[in-house]
Amino acid sequence: MAERERRRTPPYGGVFVPRIEVLDTDAVRRAVRRMAHEIIERNEGLHDVVVVGLQTGGVPIADAIAAALREIEGLDVPIGRLDVAFYRDDINLRPVLPEAATDVPFDIDRKIVVLVDDVLFTGRTIRAALDALMDQGRPRSVQLAVMVDRGHREVPIRPDFVGKNLPTRRDEIVSATVESVELGEMER
Repeated sequence: MAERERRRTPPYGGVFVPRIEVLDTDAVRRAVRRMAHEIIERNEGLHDVVVVGLQTGGVPIADAIAAALREIEGLDVPIGRLDVAFYRDDINLRPVLPEAATDVPFDIDRKIVVLVDDVLFTGRTIRAALDALMDQGRPRSVQLAVMVDRGHREVPIRPDFVGKNLPTRRDEIVSATVESVELGEMER
């Protein structure tokens, strides 16, 4: 879960307390590399593939995937960043402040966009990301890569590339970074 969402998840201003490390740094690196191979295989190479990370938690994962793609194929894949704060359907229910600007410095028309986030939960952030992405252009296709799929979908969103499927309770919190994936709770 991105830092912005952590600060606004009840209890507001709580502190994430990890209970268990699900993936260590090496396991995250292996998951990123596996997802990169899957992206290459599914798209028969990297022709017309671009990577867009969701602010804020998806950006480091997107950077890691782009680096793995470069290492495997020897090609630099264009990478962008997308902030979906004002596209969310819960904008009136909780405070939403944009933390980082959208920066997609390339044309996404007719491209294969690999949208990257850290944790997939209800699917509402991805729904908002699709709206925000369409304001940038009309991609040929959009594929979803997430480090952790924890279930509990509220909208029909399914990832194409997953680092780790991690069934959770709704009240648990998952923190996914390029250093580790941890499961825990928010405490005041």
